[in-house]
Amino acid sequence: MAGTDRSRMAEAEAPEGPVTVLVEPQMGENIGAAARAMWNFGLTRLRLVRPRDGWPNPRAVATASGASGVIDGAAVFEDTATATADLHTLYATTARPRELTKRVLTPEAAMAEAAALLREGVRVGILYGPERAGLANQDIVRATAIVSVPVNPAFASLNLAQCVLLMAYEWRRSFDATPAVELVTNRATLAEQADVARMVEHLIAALDGVAFFRPEDKRPAMTANLANLFHRLGLTDQEVRTLRGVIRALSDTRPDTSQAPPRDPRALRGGLEALERSLIQVLVRRDAHLGRAREIAAVSGVALEDVLGQTAAQSALQAEATRAGLDPDQVRRVLQALAADG
Repeated sequence: MAGTDRSRMAEAEAPEGPVTVLVEPQMGENIGAAARAMWNFGLTRLRLVRPRDGWPNPRAVATASGASGVIDGAAVFEDTATATADLHTLYATTARPRELTKRVLTPEAAMAEAAALLREGVRVGILYGPERAGLANQDIVRATAIVSVPVNPAFASLNLAQCVLLMAYEWRRSFDATPAVELVTNRATLAEQADVARMVEHLIAALDGVAFFRPEDKRPAMTANLANLFHRLGLTDQEVRTLRGVIRALSDTRPDTSQAPPRDPRALRGGLEALERSLIQVLVRRDAHLGRAREIAAVSGVALEDVLGQTAAQSALQAEATRAGLDPDQVRRVLQALAADG
């Protein structure tokens, strides 16, 4: 993963970790990858025992990619005994069972122990074997303890860099104070409970306005679920303000005409004429209502327009006109025209 902060190099170098000893590493690329894994977690001391392709190795430098300091400081030895002679405690990494009486630790336990020893001034090293066969018994007998990674028993072989990275990671974990879970707010302040509660009340009021809580007997459970949802999120004060703005925007049903382009008067007239024709068609389909209104007007001596205004037929006609998009004054004029024709 990308994310190197070169301004924190000095911080990354402390505290001093265990020595990494690669016994007969075969490929320069693997040495470079192991060096990179070491530096990822702050390990710097690398020792090589009889590297197969010689040393220095340009392929190791290329693969290290940013961990050139580890490569430049690597020391080369002719045998494991010489490479580990100055160390007090030595851990040997191996996946195979050995007929030796030794403690076997997980990487986590081994590196926690190593970190404690290093704080007391004990010199600690970790042995890694060749890529093809791993450590030989004559190397393992020199170890204080064995480290075995709990991997898939059907495929237990790790490549060299993987093993180095795993051990380096566990060493870093043994003293690193990074919290297991952390909320990064980018300097935002967490919202107070009261602010979250007011936002939830605002939302519930908006939902009440559209009759969201149905059936009514489920309202308490639904509002409780909403409150629980927002309180468990750990919202920031800015997020609460944003949500309240969203609720206000959704609650405001008035159309925004501020950006609407000016309409062509000819188009308006054409639309009005079309609406008038539509309304006339509606009225024609309701001849029975209109005929009944004429009969009432004839018997009672009341003007036909007044009769239409007092009947259920008028309500139906007004509803149809509203759906057609015609304003009330236009409806009234059309009705008057029809009444005059009748």
